[in-house]
Amino acid sequence: MAKRKQGIFGRIWFVAWRFLLLFVIVLFLFRFVPLPTTSFMLQSQYPVKHTWINIDKLPTYMPLAVVASEDQRFPDHFGVDFTAISKALDQYDDGDGLRGASTITQQTAKNLFLWSGRSFIRKGLEAGLAIGLETLWGKKRILEVYLNIAEFGKGIYGVEAASQHYFGRSASKLTMNQAARLAVLLPSPRTRNPNDLTFYLRERVDWVERQMQQLGPDYLKPIIE
Repeated sequence: MAKRKQGIFGRIWFVAWRFLLLFVIVLFLFRFVPLPTTSFMLQSQYPVKHTWINIDKLPTYMPLAVVASEDQRFPDHFGVDFTAISKALDQYDDGDGLRGASTITQQTAKNLFLWSGRSFIRKGLEAGLAIGLETLWGKKRILEVYLNIAEFGKGIYGVEAASQHYFGRSASKLTMNQAARLAVLLPSPRTRNPNDLTFYLRERVDWVERQMQQLGPDYLKPIIE
């Protein structure tokens, strides 16, 4: 019986380490080449619009807008913001439900490999994958991929497709206000339109622009250049 159990665990380990090795190789490859698709794109119930754009072709305030809106500690954490997670768990204990607290790195991992919804299982996978991305990719690549795979509308993925769809121009030509208007779509992209914002979202755009000014144009310079 003991030998049989050892045989089962041996086969599981045999498969597991090879799968992990393949996963690391794939991640390392996508550190350098554009990603053709993601888990979220494959799960989309809408026709997918997606065009890759190099982060160096974007105005500096486009990545700054999403960092200001979504994850201002992005340059400093290692994929997981434990302070934000602690606050989310406190709110959960108080009966408010399990909330976000995801960093840009975690959102990138989720969009690439996982599924929507909120659960401790997905959060755990998301956190582990985020640390892997930080280790293998680095900040600039994570931010570049995030800007290219985040959903900005029904089936609209990435800032280039979003800019073309909403503003009729390449993301390389976006104004600062347009960048902020795209950034406020991210929490709920399928119900928001940057050209038809509610009063609350217009105030949110103003807040994002103020945050961008406070952070300063050089805030992301150490990780982008």
